Amino acid sequence: MNAEEARHVDAVLRHLGLSGVVAPEDSENPAGPWRVYDHADPDSRSDTTADALVGLAQAFRPGRPLPPLPPEQPEPGRPTRGFVIPPEGD
Repeated sequence: MNAEEARHVDAVLRHLGLSGVVAPEDSENPAGPWRVYDHADPDSRSDTTADALVGLAQAFRPGRPLPPLPPEQPEPGRPTRGFVIPPEGD
């Protein structure tokens, strides 16, 4: 998975209460492939991508109600609602 897909996977894992840290395979190359690990330390972590996939499959198996999806994140550069408060003196 790439960095954008990893962001979505991380959000779904958190939403479902599944453990795992989504990080690039090579911490020096965030543009490369990403995996799910047991913890963040690149020197001692173990790949748990397969376990995360099993957890996701169990969460969405037939006969169980689908969990609600996490809210969509706004696209970068896309306008969102809010207030702009100008600095004092302008």
